[in-house]
Amino acid sequence: MSSFKFDKAMSDEDDTQIEEGEEEEEQEPVECKLTEQTCGDSLSLLCKIGNGLSHAYVKMNLHGKSLTDISIISAFVHVRYLDLSDNKLDSLSPLSALTHLLTLKADNNRLTSAALPQMPYLQRASFQNNGITTTEGISHPLLEVLNLNNNKITEAKFDGEALKKLSVLELRGNQLTSTAGLGLPKLQRLYLGENLLTQLSDLEKCVSLKILHLRGDGETTNQLESLDGFSKNMVALQYLNLRGTKISALKPEIKKIKCLPMLRGLILKDTPVSKEEEYRIEVIMNIRNLERLDKDIFTDEERQEAQELYRQREEEGKLSENNPDGAMFLE
Repeated sequence: MSSFKFDKAMSDEDDTQIEEGEEEEEQEPVECKLTEQTCGDSLSLLCKIGNGLSHAYVKMNLHGKSLTDISIISAFVHVRYLDLSDNKLDSLSPLSALTHLLTLKADNNRLTSAALPQMPYLQRASFQNNGITTTEGISHPLLEVLNLNNNKITEAKFDGEALKKLSVLELRGNQLTSTAGLGLPKLQRLYLGENLLTQLSDLEKCVSLKILHLRGDGETTNQLESLDGFSKNMVALQYLNLRGTKISALKPEIKKIKCLPMLRGLILKDTPVSKEEEYRIEVIMNIRNLERLDKDIFTDEERQEAQELYRQREEEGKLSENNPDGAMFLE
């Protein structure tokens, strides 16, 4: 059995909580226009452009300048790498002229939409910590990585035909109640922790998905009670994080993810089922290819115990022809 590596991208995410009464009313920002001088001072990385006979600076870093107006940026058409993070922008419309963009960072602004005209070369985009309410208008054909963490998105509406390259999608800390609209065939990593999920749907379209984070906080976020929605079409899924959800019936629910042939890592920590007796044994008896549960590797002793429990149940008639659910453990 091949070993599956767990890197930082698969670790449990910690989301900053705003304590009750601490949130202050935002004041209107003081107008601050981007100037040609500031643009010039922010440019770097001299590269060939066009037919290779001319050169231009293609990287612009405007991070943390309290900008409210970037209209002048439309004149810098050769910019490929742009950082607009930690400003006070409520619109990115001037970027429509920057058709050579490869990466865009617009974190920590006042955006309510990430919509832009189709950028033919854009590969990575980040809009986390804004006030974005919709996913409409994101249709860049080469986009591979999209970060929309900590916004106010209630419904996912992505154009699968336009986003044929999207492989990493981060939507932590939004207000999604369902995974509807997230069935993107090329998606490999999907992060949905700390939403308001109560239902899983469209996952059967995620045939390339390897990592799925559905973590809740055990109280108000991602109160999933059922694992209905997983499909045998999800042939690539290797890691599933359900920490802090409301899964409370171990035996019937664990059977719903037996259809995932490549599942190697499962997180059920801080769920009601994790407190059940013989919890780990019950899981490995149903999903024998699993290597880790709650980040702890299954030992040979646990696998042996699961095998013995299976045989015991078989002898007791609990795995009769009318109830063959454990038969997959011993073949």
